[in-house]
Amino acid sequence: MQAPPPEHCPGVESEEAGKGSACSGCPNQGVCSDPNKKLEDPGKALVVESMKDVKHKLLILSGKGGVGKSTVTSLLARYLARINPDSNFGVLDIDICGPSQPRLMGALGESVHQSGYGWSPVGIEDNVCLMSIGFLLGSVDDAIIWRGPKKNGMIRQFLSEVDWGNLDLLLLDTPPGTSDEHLSVVSYLKDDTNPESLRAVMVTTPQEVSLLDVRKEINFCKKQNIPIVGVIENMSSFRCGHCGNTSEIFPAKTGGAAAMCAEMGIPLLGSLPLDQQISKACDSGEDLTEFKNITTEALEGICSKIMASFS
Repeated sequence: MQAPPPEHCPGVESEEAGKGSACSGCPNQGVCSDPNKKLEDPGKALVVESMKDVKHKLLILSGKGGVGKSTVTSLLARYLARINPDSNFGVLDIDICGPSQPRLMGALGESVHQSGYGWSPVGIEDNVCLMSIGFLLGSVDDAIIWRGPKKNGMIRQFLSEVDWGNLDLLLLDTPPGTSDEHLSVVSYLKDDTNPESLRAVMVTTPQEVSLLDVRKEINFCKKQNIPIVGVIENMSSFRCGHCGNTSEIFPAKTGGAAAMCAEMGIPLLGSLPLDQQISKACDSGEDLTEFKNITTEALEGICSKIMASFS
């Protein structure tokens, strides 16, 4: 495997690329410092080669933390795999500092093995595999304290040195914001010859404090020319398990996701409830999509729209 970039790498697009003290000894120093060469990360060619059999990539995004991106990613992956048994799906957890997918997908304690083709992702179901930095840590309590360049190097390795095989769809669970991880994954996966191969889904909750940051994420995608499949409103309502009444835990005082989508010209894919069964399943790593419930009823419409966008 390739060594990650130096810890204080200035980045290939920096004026200090190939010139800083951190560049000393880096095998790419000559490429980065040559003014006559286009400053494109040499790792991109490796990513393109590694991902050539991955048909579609879907970023799960939200400018806000705590809205349920990781939960939604795991639900989408499992439901899509269940209703499309002849298709193959992958999940890549690029939330480097807060990897949740091993727990959500019931894979805590699993380890990644090295093969002749690179790292082998962990199998979750017959047609679902997962890769996360959580599999590389000695303990679930270990903290990742990395600057941007080192995160960039880890993401590049996940994309170029994991044996993903033939996938119909790779879902990427991202951290909040529009920073290092987002810029890295977009720079590696965006294909100008096939811009539709990389798309995004936004996740929000109904209240305005979440919608404010999701609008920023939508504008990030527009600036990066990433097609947006639509918006999922998570935790939109709560149905009482005793009386059956529905209530809004997070009131949509400004109209919620529906109003934001109408304002910004983005499709609303649907809404997911605040369901205590989801919380239990996430903690235990169980597959909630095995049984018919209010969540799978909502997922049915959402997933059909996502798959239709790729057809």
